Amino acid sequence: MKKIIIIAALVVSTVIPGGASVALARAEAPRSVVMSDVIARVGDQAITFGEINTMLNSSAVVGISIPALGTPERDTVRITLLDKFISANLLYLDAIKQGVDRDPVYQKEITRFSDAIQAGRYRDVHMVGEIAVTEEQIQEVFRQKAAPGTELTADARMRIESSLRKTQREARMAAAQQALRDDVELKVYEENLSMAGDAERADSTPLAEIGTETVTWGQISDRIIAAGKGAVLADPEAREDEARRAALQREIDLRIMVQKAGAAGLEADPLYQRRLTEYRKSRLINLHREQLVRDIEPADEMLKAYYEANRSQFVLPETRKVQMVVVKTGAEAAELKGRIESGEITMFLAARDHSIAANAQHDLGEIGWVNQGEALPALDAAIFSLGPGAIGGPVETPAGWHLVTVQDVKEAEFTDFAEAATRERVRRRYIQERLDAYVVELRKNEFAVEVYEDRLVQLAQQEADAVNTLSQKAQQPGSVTQERIGELRKYLGPQ
Repeated sequence: MKKIIIIAALVVSTVIPGGASVALARAEAPRSVVMSDVIARVGDQAITFGEINTMLNSSAVVGISIPALGTPERDTVRITLLDKFISANLLYLDAIKQGVDRDPVYQKEITRFSDAIQAGRYRDVHMVGEIAVTEEQIQEVFRQKAAPGTELTADARMRIESSLRKTQREARMAAAQQALRDDVELKVYEENLSMAGDAERADSTPLAEIGTETVTWGQISDRIIAAGKGAVLADPEAREDEARRAALQREIDLRIMVQKAGAAGLEADPLYQRRLTEYRKSRLINLHREQLVRDIEPADEMLKAYYEANRSQFVLPETRKVQMVVVKTGAEAAELKGRIESGEITMFLAARDHSIAANAQHDLGEIGWVNQGEALPALDAAIFSLGPGAIGGPVETPAGWHLVTVQDVKEAEFTDFAEAATRERVRRRYIQERLDAYVVELRKNEFAVEVYEDRLVQLAQQEADAVNTLSQKAQQPGSVTQERIGELRKYLGPQ
């Protein structure tokens, strides 16, 4: 059953978006693929089961819920995410093909990110290093701060250990920061930071020389200027020139750590390599998408024509929350209406005691929100012509004779293209359709897409089996889960 569910979902996914097809590779998949967790390929880019699961477990995925492990719902969401990964990889390969990765702004962003990661790794590995907290240290802090007779709980132990680690880290960082520049040949050109010269200053103007490396105005001018302006915005009494000098000093420390990270071989650090690769790819995809959006940005005339041609997709019709009583004859309906209008009974009582609708005794005639045009014509006319507090009907339909009242109203939305909210809604839909069509063409004509269905089914089944095994173990007497439940019941007390 599990396999059938996943295969069905895969068949559906082969037409997302816009009808583009995706090749499904089964037994013919290369052995190297079958033995790994690669579940799809787009050109030379592999998509793994682990990547999908990481994204699936992230609350950052907008508009997608996080189903429980081992459920069919999780398989369905996994397919949705797989399609998103395929589309993103198509845009990535297209960006490289078009040379977007040679964009100077992109190159500068990658360099900046690389520097930040290398400096962070150097700080963690060489300036701070491993921090060990001993049991003796924990006990000493507890003796000093805890009241006599207090038990050292697991929660208290964790808080003490965290505090000790933080203190040690801060002490090591302070000492390492003091010594950071000791063996560095450094020359700073603070005179080249003058705000008066910003407009004329050449990008090649040096701000600092760190060993054999020169830091120029063109490399960091944006950060220097932003630091000065930001300081004044945060505190009108702050000195902009001082903030700029401080920013330069931070940049110098960053460059020193990058140099030392390189000397320590941290460029080969797996964590650094993985983060840089992920950022380089995601940033290139976003940059390419931004450029595509700029290229397809429609003129107002084109956008208005698109709105008029697809008006039903944008306009949200007037909606009314309706309560209804249904009886067999017009005479009975008229009699009930008179009693309700005189105040003898309410619509709720009329629905409970007289309505022949199937669920009337439970929902008391409240049928919820109804869009204009959804009901039978006569009934629709009655519902959407009623004023506040009025009783509509009797209205005859094949189901019987109806009395209706409107409990609430939501006005129609996006009916006027001239309104900003309507125009933005239409613009987003137009651009998304064009982007989807662009990706469809990439799938059809530019880059091969394969989905290894059998491997995906196998890995999903392994996950489901593992969850089932853990669940069974958790129910066994003496399991950690049962022990925790027992402890919790002690705290809760008698029920």
